Amino acid sequence: MNIENTKAQMRKGVLEFCILSVLKEKEAYTSEILDTLKNAKLLVVEGTIYPLLTRLKNDGLLSYRWEESTSGPPRKYYGLTELGKQFLNELNSTWGELASAVETITNQN
Repeated sequence: MNIENTKAQMRKGVLEFCILSVLKEKEAYTSEILDTLKNAKLLVVEGTIYPLLTRLKNDGLLSYRWEESTSGPPRKYYGLTELGKQFLNELNSTWGELASAVETITNQN
């Protein structure tokens, strides 16, 4: 069994939740989102995040706007829509229940 594959699948399973959580306070562009995820030790590559951001936008959870940059091309800033905020609230509840259940199971003797 490949432990790295299992660890990658676990990270992938929470990535959507983490991206929405990154955007709950303020808009961010892709590099900022990636940096936040990487700083939290949630290793993500650009090839993974772009399709996920597009899917979240297409699902109505994210919106975006373009902003000119002083150091390169314009940047696409993502933010949560009202639906995205509601969805994140539901995920927060589910995460709390899931984390509690896993904690209970994994700490049994």
